Amino acid sequence: MNTVVAEHSYVDLQREVWERGICAGCGACVAVCPADAICFDEPGGALRPRNIGYCKKENDEVPCGACYDACPRTGPAVPEEWENYRDILSARATMEIPGKQAGGAVTAILSASLEQGLIDGVVTVTADSMTLLPRSVVLTSAGKVRETAGSRYNWWVPLVAALKTAVIDMKLGKIAIVGVPCVIRAVHQIRTSNNDLLKPFGSRIRLSMGLFCTETFDYRVLVGEILGKRHNLGTTDIDRIDVRGKLEVTTRKKEKIAFPMSELKEAIRPGCHFCTDFTAVHSDISAGAVGSPPGYTTLIVRTVEGQVFLDEALALGSLERGPGVNLEAVGKLAAAKISRARKI
Repeated sequence: MNTVVAEHSYVDLQREVWERGICAGCGACVAVCPADAICFDEPGGALRPRNIGYCKKENDEVPCGACYDACPRTGPAVPEEWENYRDILSARATMEIPGKQAGGAVTAILSASLEQGLIDGVVTVTADSMTLLPRSVVLTSAGKVRETAGSRYNWWVPLVAALKTAVIDMKLGKIAIVGVPCVIRAVHQIRTSNNDLLKPFGSRIRLSMGLFCTETFDYRVLVGEILGKRHNLGTTDIDRIDVRGKLEVTTRKKEKIAFPMSELKEAIRPGCHFCTDFTAVHSDISAGAVGSPPGYTTLIVRTVEGQVFLDEALALGSLERGPGVNLEAVGKLAAAKISRARKI
């Protein structure tokens, strides 16, 4: 029985999401379009995708709807109840991870999973070491995962677009995806949809790791305008950028410069203003620095699958548990994001 949901097309997606300015920019529609007819023109800052002028349903009346069904902004609204979980803990990697963020727990889990054959690829984000320009990549070795560790998720990039590379080009069968809440919501849409065109993608996703997120930033505005032109910080001066209630830039001379979030408003992606999810509630495992002491990562295990991956990393000794988690700190930021989005 054909279960393709065919009543929608990119025209509906364009009207309901793109033109309303609520696009998350996650890249899911790019990944799943069977005609390769959806793209982002500017890797550094396009506000929304575009269709190149063809659609299976609109032009040839062939049932599709893949782009619409994968979009994280078209699904039914659900309460963002971050407290629904199996386990919550702080943890840190036991291995040396040079560019790790917080406790390096995400890298430890992914690395152990690749080494044990639980997954054969990771869709994630990396950035050019000199320009800081972010891009989505597919990594297939534990060494590469450790090598590219670090917080690059505050940069906007259509991360899910790389899922097509993993599935179609590389023919990987056991994929992990790491991303911010809108990415994870798209992954959830793909995994649970009854649209046949999404099943080849959803059936290959073994693990989704969601990252705590208040907003993502437009590379061109933050790096080019705010840091570059206003503060004379070139990309070759910057070693890393972290967001923890403020933007903290560490220079290559190991100097730290802090910028209040109020100065960064124009760099925030427009679609972020409509997101109510701080902890990526649709993930198998959520991760972030909030709630744990320095040097540790807060991990929220949400599914049986997530528990399997966590237990494997702990059993291998790649990961170790830490002190208890400050639930109030996590809840405070989760509530603040919901409140801000509802006002808008």
